[in-house]
Amino acid sequence: MNSYNVSDLKVGMRFDKPVYIDDDTLFVPENVEIRERDLNRLLKWNIQTVLTEGKPIADEVPEELGEANNTFLASAFRGSEYRKVINSYSDLTNRITGVFEAIKKRTAVSTTEIDQTVDGLNAELRAHRDELIQYILYGLHGSSGFEQNALNCATLCMLMGREMGITDHKIVELATAALMHDIGMVRLPDAIVNKSGKLSPDELQQIKTHPIHSYKIIVRELRYPDSIGQAALQHQERWDGAGYPKGLRGDQIALHARLIAVADAFEAMISRRPYRDPMIGYRAMRSILSDNGRRFDPEVLKVFIQTMGLYPLGSVVLLNNAAVGRVVAVNRGAPLRPKVKIMIDETGSESSEDDGEIVDLNEYRQLFIVRSVDPKDISSSRNQIIDAE
Repeated sequence: MNSYNVSDLKVGMRFDKPVYIDDDTLFVPENVEIRERDLNRLLKWNIQTVLTEGKPIADEVPEELGEANNTFLASAFRGSEYRKVINSYSDLTNRITGVFEAIKKRTAVSTTEIDQTVDGLNAELRAHRDELIQYILYGLHGSSGFEQNALNCATLCMLMGREMGITDHKIVELATAALMHDIGMVRLPDAIVNKSGKLSPDELQQIKTHPIHSYKIIVRELRYPDSIGQAALQHQERWDGAGYPKGLRGDQIALHARLIAVADAFEAMISRRPYRDPMIGYRAMRSILSDNGRRFDPEVLKVFIQTMGLYPLGSVVLLNNAAVGRVVAVNRGAPLRPKVKIMIDETGSESSEDDGEIVDLNEYRQLFIVRSVDPKDISSSRNQIIDAE
């Protein structure tokens, strides 16, 4: 651990690893800006140093994300339970990174590492389901890499599998396929995989071969059952038959592949951003649900919304009484009426320590969500409600 004097910390400073006050208390998560109130709290508690395995990030936080983004999000992720999620996620990422690197170099790979990663994800979901979901959605760990994308997709598939009542051993198969579905990408040229601009027709055709490479790696090299390989092979097929590599449609596509397709698309929308709009989970959900039977199995979409909710965990929402809250639980039978923890009440009083009242909108029928909001727009959104009264 590196030690930093509190006197050297500045408002707006960020670190590339989580920063702790002591062994059990998270100060700020990775890649989250330090606020003035955070520093004042340290002074009040007479804390002289903080600890981290990382180092300060030199670049500046974009202005458009501002203080509000961290004020209303970071306080929700403090404490020992969230730290456990960070540590577990980091360990799983390191484990699967080693596997992917070995596959890319065509060196010997033990499937034990993959199996233990799936088991670890399963255990983490049982112990810290809500914290892990919010960690994925908020992305406070920074920009997602290839390995984190795989872990996130496997997590979402496990959640859907449980919602559907799939047996445990089939969920393990599903999660393994989700974890490895894009592994074929490591057999494509880095210049194409990492290209930031538009792909040429030839490059696009090469990208479209990655499910075939994934199948070969999973079945021929790793010796997993064909059912796992088929799920990876078919994850880019579309419900309407317009996908690849075989142009399968409807029930011709394996169920596990249909689940991975939804999880993969949603994960792609909420990842690869060093700063994540907290509304992005809601926007991604709306985008997924507007599919209209083109890419995704409509029945799988129903399962997905039952699992995640229309307003996924962590979404910041504006209520009709001008209060602002964070979604902390989903009501399966009423996706528009989740449980919300109040961050700013109707009088404008702020609960900056994430200790606001939890309101079940399914019980308090006089309250409802007006819209999901970006934290930086909270003031203007509240004013619109107040002015309309």
